[in-house]
Amino acid sequence: MADISLITPIEYLKGVGPQKADVLKKELQIFTIGDLLQYYPFRYIDRTKFYKIRQLHPDLVGAQVLGRLVQLQEAGEKKSKRLVGLFRDETGTMELVWFQSISWLKKSLKVGAAYIIYGKPSLFNGQISMSHPEMELFNAQEKKLGNLTMQPVYSSTEKLKKFNLDTKGIQRLQQTALESVYSSLQETLPAYLVEKYNLMPYPKAMLSIHFPQNTEELNGALKRLKFEELFFIQLKLLRNKQLNTQKFKGHRFDKVGEKFNTFYQTRLPFPLTSAQKRVIKEIRHDTNTGAQMNRLVQGDVGSGKTVVALMSMLLAVDNGYQACMMAPTEILATQHYNGLKELLGNDICNIKLLTGSTSAKERRIIHQETGRRNLRYSNRNTRPH
Repeated sequence: MADISLITPIEYLKGVGPQKADVLKKELQIFTIGDLLQYYPFRYIDRTKFYKIRQLHPDLVGAQVLGRLVQLQEAGEKKSKRLVGLFRDETGTMELVWFQSISWLKKSLKVGAAYIIYGKPSLFNGQISMSHPEMELFNAQEKKLGNLTMQPVYSSTEKLKKFNLDTKGIQRLQQTALESVYSSLQETLPAYLVEKYNLMPYPKAMLSIHFPQNTEELNGALKRLKFEELFFIQLKLLRNKQLNTQKFKGHRFDKVGEKFNTFYQTRLPFPLTSAQKRVIKEIRHDTNTGAQMNRLVQGDVGSGKTVVALMSMLLAVDNGYQACMMAPTEILATQHYNGLKELLGNDICNIKLLTGSTSAKERRIIHQETGRRNLRYSNRNTRPH
């Protein structure tokens, strides 16, 4: 396939092929190059700092050293067989040890070549060494698109690792993908938003989330991509709201009646705060438009959300409808029921408690007293948003 883009099937990316593509699809749901680029690292190893051999100590979680592999030989027999390399910089020498893939390493490692190594230093027989370090040939002239300074770490699975798709393998695929599509990546946000919120351009953000040169660049990429994700979620919610408003017509509550006014004037146990008044006014406005209302009232414990909900329910009752307050547990439902009964008393409106453990006999009585059809209507249309 000549043209490579974000929608190109993953099997057509250089270095993938049918078998790797199949395991990427099954394990990570990666079907296209775009899916791969949106498979972000979950952490980064800072490869901007280099240590000298004499600076190494076992307390370091990881360390990077630039030096030369000056010797490579096998040692031990059978199960104790290992490959030992002698690594040197201008401050000293250290041993590199491998216990696996010895034959392959002997063929691939070049004695006399300069390497950047990364691993955890350990102390053995009083000498600093590293077991199974990462080895990367050093080339001062090479300038690749994905040149590593903060190394990305990707989640992998045992099945992926069987196809050499560990974090290093995925890292190589990300680099190949970026080299293939980077020049064709287009900005996805309006220019005024990018400028207003000082966002990193989209192509740069995609490069920097996988191969950041420093912490500042990584933070810029994270800010950009998080903003974009939330922005498009918000657009989708607004679009759904608009479609719902056009498609589903609500019931108009066009009057504030006796029950609402009686509660407000004689039974309200405390003066409403300005925030409560504002929210009730907004709900009153919404329920008078004839459009379906979806509203989330947010507040701390004790801030008066239940009173706001109760007064909204009284608006429905005053306009000839029933209202249903739903709770996630029977304990909470009972608490709300007792609280509302105390607030309303017996003279404002009839209130009943209906839970999963309500007996069949009690349920029939409640349905008869309240009207089963309207009760079902309230349950169906009172859902969390």
